Amino acid sequence: MLRNIGSNWMLILVTIAATYVTTPFIIKTLGQEGYGTWTLIMAITGYISLLALGVPMACVRYLAQHIAEGDARKVNETIGTCAGLYLMVGAAAVILGAGLWFFFLAYDIPRSFRTGAYLAFAMMVIYVSLGFIGMLPEGIMFAHHNFVRRNLVRISGVFLRFGLTLSLLKLNASLVLLARIQLAGPGFDFGVPYFLIRRHYPSVRINLADFNWAALRRIFSFSIYVLFLSAGSRLSFETDALVIGAVLGVGLIPFYAVANSLVVYLMEFVIAIAAVVAPMATTLNTEGKVEELREMFLKWSKVALSLTIMAGLFLIVLGPRFLGWWIAPAYEGAGGDVLQILMVSCFVFLPVRGVAQPLLIGLGKPKTPTLGFLGAGVLNLVLSMILARPLGLAGVALGTAIPNVLFGLLVLTVACRELHISLWQYVRYVVPRALAGALPILGLLLWFRLGLQVEGFGGFAVAASTMLFVFGLIWVLFVYRDDPYVDLRTPLLRLRAWSRA
Repeated sequence: MLRNIGSNWMLILVTIAATYVTTPFIIKTLGQEGYGTWTLIMAITGYISLLALGVPMACVRYLAQHIAEGDARKVNETIGTCAGLYLMVGAAAVILGAGLWFFFLAYDIPRSFRTGAYLAFAMMVIYVSLGFIGMLPEGIMFAHHNFVRRNLVRISGVFLRFGLTLSLLKLNASLVLLARIQLAGPGFDFGVPYFLIRRHYPSVRINLADFNWAALRRIFSFSIYVLFLSAGSRLSFETDALVIGAVLGVGLIPFYAVANSLVVYLMEFVIAIAAVVAPMATTLNTEGKVEELREMFLKWSKVALSLTIMAGLFLIVLGPRFLGWWIAPAYEGAGGDVLQILMVSCFVFLPVRGVAQPLLIGLGKPKTPTLGFLGAGVLNLVLSMILARPLGLAGVALGTAIPNVLFGLLVLTVACRELHISLWQYVRYVVPRALAGALPILGLLLWFRLGLQVEGFGGFAVAASTMLFVFGLIWVLFVYRDDPYVDLRTPLLRLRAWSRA
């Protein structure tokens, strides 16, 4: 399990590194309003992905179950049904995109970007539509727990887009060219994984002849919940750009989007655990291994909280200054406030989003996390609209942070109940030592900020490296010392013996 999660983390680190370079480059080449317009296009067209109707997660869930049962016929039946659905959804996406184009026209796009923005919007609709069928090979590989090969393909895709972005935007800095770069991906994202599936799983096939109406009803019975889950996620993390563009102006979107991107990448780093937890929970539940389910839940919840503490404290203390150095000095103020508000809520939200929520999905209990996430998304939209004018970007951030905390508390309670674990048992194992270990980390980072006044790449690198070293010592020697679920002593003894050899 650690190997699969590690490959997910490697993908995210590569993506973060690429974003670290491309974000300021795109802002510089397109300008503040150009980047704001591009973010708005991405936010609106992103809603088209809701047409997936939760099929990707349902596909992984049922494929993992059928693979665990050794039923090849049902495996191919599920794949063929999902393939047919994706093709129908792709066609519907083009129609929905045409309707959203008129919604996009209502925004006050700067005159110099309008023509290119409208064309880029249409191209992104096509990109999203093609992306649906591209989800199928990924789902097949995830259901087989083959995360490593799939992530190697995705890393290659990141390098492809990275190279195209830096080379082509230098020649012609335009929204249309940026959209064309995105369109280069779907064929690669589908073709290479499909080749790997045919090579490593010869009994698996993608054939529309396997489409089955009974399987369709079964998928829909589960995926409707995942649809609402995806809608809640969109409302929570993709709507803020729409609110800012409508209430505060397109020019302020980059300040929020850049700060939010750091939180989103941390969230993806934690959700990398979720991608493995969901199919693993399905497999363990199918095999009746309830005690292993409880162990997985507690162990990885503590890991998720530890990762959130490590990165979160750095972003809260040094994040605003990093934004000012990375993009422009103006980002340290408004962007820094957004980053700190969102990050505080993540200490509650991310461990639940990374472990408790996917575990419930894997157990076939999606109702509460789905409705809870949808409710949090709607509350986010309402609060952000109310708080945007009086509090500006900080109000929009509060509108996101408050519902996320409420969602985390709700889903954690339900997950503990499903596994017959008391909240006190969860808190007692996951929280106290991690919280105590966070205090010296916080003190160290405050010393770097207030005492040494770190700035520049060298300063941030030294601060991050020192923090990682101290974090590792504290977590090995204190937080995970004599842990009932994580054995750090054996690999340390092996390392010690190897060093003496």
